[in-house]
Amino acid sequence: MEFRQLHYFVAVVEAGSVSAASRKVHVAQPAVTRQIKLLESELETPLFDRHARGMQLTVAGRALYDDARELLGRREQIKARLSSLGSGLTGRLSLGITVTHLWVPHVARLLGRYRQRYPRVAFEVFPLLSGPQLERLREDRLDAGILYLDSDAQPGLVTHLLHRDHLILAVPETSPWAASPPRRLEELADEDFVWGFRHVSPGYFDRVTAHFQRHHFHPRVVQYGADNIAILSMVAAGLGIAIVPAASSWHPMPGIRFHRMDELDECDMPLWVAWKQGNESPALKNLIDMVDA
Repeated sequence: MEFRQLHYFVAVVEAGSVSAASRKVHVAQPAVTRQIKLLESELETPLFDRHARGMQLTVAGRALYDDARELLGRREQIKARLSSLGSGLTGRLSLGITVTHLWVPHVARLLGRYRQRYPRVAFEVFPLLSGPQLERLREDRLDAGILYLDSDAQPGLVTHLLHRDHLILAVPETSPWAASPPRRLEELADEDFVWGFRHVSPGYFDRVTAHFQRHHFHPRVVQYGADNIAILSMVAAGLGIAIVPAASSWHPMPGIRFHRMDELDECDMPLWVAWKQGNESPALKNLIDMVDA
């Protein structure tokens, strides 16, 4: 049994005759007749009672008509669904983003444009630090990540520069530095710092540490936070000061003052989009095309 035969059969039923059906499906009448007879032969039962006044459905024909319409309708649904999946109009896209950059306008615009253009794609966004993102990308648990990398050369991954960030000083609003910010890092030598763990984002940690070493600056770390949100929460509580990505200032937190410093502006913190080499997801391709645009 072929879909073509079912299509011709439904056309004959709905048009009322083979000649009318042949015009409807744009196929010669003998070809339609032949396919109907082949269908009856395969099913081993007549589908029409043929007489001088025309054709009428048999009991088997009436049963097949309902099933055939359902099958043909389901077939069109499957074709449309697969076509949408193949072009990235539907499907699923999992994206990791460093917590700090959820509110950065450049990133927010990218996510908004993607959602507007592909509203039927299930867009899953996971706030993750760079280290966990790398692990998930390599384990095929993320389609793409927006993260810090120490370089664009990442084994097994493809990368694209998205945004250039730098560092910024965060102090409690009750700190003397809030009203009279420092000009040089050396002025902060005796301050208590809130810092992050290296293992959760080694590329970011090492880049910042190397920058401080070039300036002969060694922060006195007394508290640790799991991510920048935790670090800033501790700063707001007065547990110390912190140096964080400048993108943090796009989402102001109560109790904190941000200050730019020339020596922190010098620390280039490139933000990358990365995805696993060989990931052929159409939904991912559409996102990458937007990044490239």
